[in-house]
Amino acid sequence: MQNPYDKKYSQEEYYWGKKPSTICYKILQIIPPVKPLKLLDVGCGEGRNTVFFARKGYEVTAFDLSSQGVEKIKSYAKEVGVSVKVFQANLNEFRLDEKFDIIFSSGVLHHIPQNLREEIFANYRAYTNDKGINVHSVFVEKPFISKAPDAEQTAHKWLSGELFSYYHDWEIEFCEEEIFDCNSSGVAHRHAVNRIIARKVLA
Repeated sequence: MQNPYDKKYSQEEYYWGKKPSTICYKILQIIPPVKPLKLLDVGCGEGRNTVFFARKGYEVTAFDLSSQGVEKIKSYAKEVGVSVKVFQANLNEFRLDEKFDIIFSSGVLHHIPQNLREEIFANYRAYTNDKGINVHSVFVEKPFISKAPDAEQTAHKWLSGELFSYYHDWEIEFCEEEIFDCNSSGVAHRHAVNRIIARKVLA
């Protein structure tokens, strides 16, 4: 089955734009790259966050399911003169085998089905360096918010607070729930999202 994002990312313009997620700026404050820091961008799309981090001095590795997205990141990185390691992989199948200081994702975790979440987050936790952080944003369901008109068939339900539960024994640097307006499909709608920045502190 073709990745639905391949078509979206094959266009010359950037489907998500080039402006990074606002939470990226919090990462700069919490763990600035004053020394070499390895960062993984999970489900990196067309690279708006990937390239931002590379430009700020992080050693960036990134992956996405879309081959078009991967190629677009390579072009974008070359255009602005930064180096990133980017490859194609399936979020639900790929497992880390090297450690990172920062594991980051934005708007991709809803593709993880319930039965894989414990395993995937255990892998992310295990391959985070001591004092490193995990930074995630995930869409959550609310009974008063209608399903988005461009909702993906591969999306799975997340509940408020569920994301936070995977980091109950880490130091929570930041967490929030926000409801915001969106027009990604050309039709006005709303999303609820949970965001977290959690730091691994070994006993």
